[in-house]
Amino acid sequence: MSPTVGDPTDNRPRRDESAGQGHCQWGGAGWVTPPGTARRGGLVTVPGIQTDALRPHAEDAFAHELKALAAADDRPRPERWRLSPWAVATYLLGGTLPDGTVITPKYVGPRRIVEVAVTTLATDRALLLLGVPGTAKTWVSEHLAAAVSGDSTLLVQGTAGTAEEAIRYGWNYARLLAEGPSRDALVPSPVMRAMAEGMTARVEELTRIPADVQDTLITVLSEKTLPVPELGQEVQAVRGFNLIATANDRDRGVNELSSALRRRFNTVVLPLPATAEDEVGIVARRVDQIGRSLDLPATPDGIDEIRRVVTVFRELRDGVTTDGRTRLKSPSGTLSTAEAISVVTGGLALAAHFGDGVLRAGDVAAGILGAVVRDPAADRAVWQEYLETVVRERDGWKDFYRACREVAA
Repeated sequence: MSPTVGDPTDNRPRRDESAGQGHCQWGGAGWVTPPGTARRGGLVTVPGIQTDALRPHAEDAFAHELKALAAADDRPRPERWRLSPWAVATYLLGGTLPDGTVITPKYVGPRRIVEVAVTTLATDRALLLLGVPGTAKTWVSEHLAAAVSGDSTLLVQGTAGTAEEAIRYGWNYARLLAEGPSRDALVPSPVMRAMAEGMTARVEELTRIPADVQDTLITVLSEKTLPVPELGQEVQAVRGFNLIATANDRDRGVNELSSALRRRFNTVVLPLPATAEDEVGIVARRVDQIGRSLDLPATPDGIDEIRRVVTVFRELRDGVTTDGRTRLKSPSGTLSTAEAISVVTGGLALAAHFGDGVLRAGDVAAGILGAVVRDPAADRAVWQEYLETVVRERDGWKDFYRACREVAA
């Protein structure tokens, strides 16, 4: 019988491979790092060397919460999980631990959705997070992987150009030409590494990947095996391995999943925020986090403009005003919560660098126009009608109306 890649009985020599700040080895159980170093999805970090990441990974940004949860978590944990399913759900939904540690909510929505997602990862079925753009699919995927495996970086980014090698494995062609097919010439994909180490892999925008490449996952998800025919070997997934994929069916360039592949996933649909207040809270929280990472000043009075942006987006998205009295035409864009976060963050930067630090209507007007008017002809007409029939007549919105007219002129 051919040996398996990752077979602990395989005593063939290991190799050292430079990885920028340390050395990795491909050992019997997968990638191994020397004592005193930490591997993060193929990158090696050395203690004592500070990083200044613009956007830290979830397991770094919320390390104190994950550590507190692990200390307080006395419930059964699946093999190789850092936390129990209950603690993973608490990490995403928020709560207060017995020692007083506050766990901030990472996802605002129905609790049952998170519970089903977490439970799926504890089974042998992969998880597919489905929803329109901007419903926090990537955000939830990252935090689930961080809480379950402590590493959210085993990631395949799906695009129209994603090749099979990104999901299976590739080759170091210099060594391949010099030595022929060998384990030393093999370049494992994030999925292969997750299988060998019992980790959680992520595939973003699965439906953007060509259909024939998507189907590479069928054997991985059904047989929990990844053959390497060039070596006469295979990678067998160890306990703890699972995969989270995200997808939407609203963007152009979508490749429908085959029925065979879709059966391998348990699909969880992430909805848009149920209420305006939920959405305002989400936007305010994320804008505050992003603003602190960019050293932008806090805007304690900015909640009014955030609420206004959210109101505009929800009304145009739903095709009706908040009071239900006026029917509206909807633009071609999705006007998601993620776009509202982007608009407010841009406005905050304008207020900080070119204003007095107070977020006002003029700071968000240009961002709203850019988010709403995607089709220069049709969407501009929708926006102008909304301005004249709704915004112009709304009490307390005169400054917003003037700002929007100014940027649209």
